[in-house]
Amino acid sequence: MLRSLFDPDRHPTHLGPGRGLRITTLVKVHDQVQFHQHRDVRGGQARAAVFGLSDGLVTNISLVLGIAGAGPGGQIVRLVGVAGLVAGAFSMGAGEYLSNAAQRELMQRELDVEREALTQSPEGEAQELRGMYEQRGIAPAVARDMVHEVMQDPELALETHAREELGISPKHLGSPVQAAVSSFLSFALGAFIPLLPWLITRGNGAIVASVVLSVAASLAIGIVLATFTRRSIVRSGLRQLVITAVAAGVTYGIGRAIGTGIS
Repeated sequence: MLRSLFDPDRHPTHLGPGRGLRITTLVKVHDQVQFHQHRDVRGGQARAAVFGLSDGLVTNISLVLGIAGAGPGGQIVRLVGVAGLVAGAFSMGAGEYLSNAAQRELMQRELDVEREALTQSPEGEAQELRGMYEQRGIAPAVARDMVHEVMQDPELALETHAREELGISPKHLGSPVQAAVSSFLSFALGAFIPLLPWLITRGNGAIVASVVLSVAASLAIGIVLATFTRRSIVRSGLRQLVITAVAAGVTYGIGRAIGTGIS
């Protein structure tokens, strides 16, 4: 006997110690209850945070080194770096909010359509769900019993149809505000790292310090991402470092060429 428990009280979502949001699934196999856990990857906050931090770092180290390569003076580099931080953070936050809000509204519209179909044609929807299960190899009699149980609860029926037909969950549509705030703050943090030396010093010392801090931050971002995805730390860290180095190197070279041409 194999039974997965989908009820929220028996399928709890909780915070694991130091590991972020996790979902615990209880499965009964031959009268023995087994547990396994997954990270909750359905929301957009984690993606927005990682993307924002990486984007802020790559954007501002490229911007700072590009301007510094032209040699306009520390005050100009500092001004451009601060402007890039503020403008980029607002741009990332606004973009995340608008995209998540549009996606949420689209999913809500599809859920409304599905809810109306369940109200007006419950038998037709039940037959459609049975067909899906049978196509997956479930015996017709078993599929009929499963669908009968599901259709007894309107909310469970909506959740099941939404998951099977649309690939979404009515309870996990994501929060545009949380994604926007996460993206705003993470971009600002990433962009602040290469800017920090220019708030203290200037010239070649500031350039070297920006590069060193950005290298360390790139590796740290890669390691954190690898920790969440359980992938190779070396591969993830080097990937982030290469992307940052290429972007910064190209803009620094362009800045040097333009600065030399102007002078």
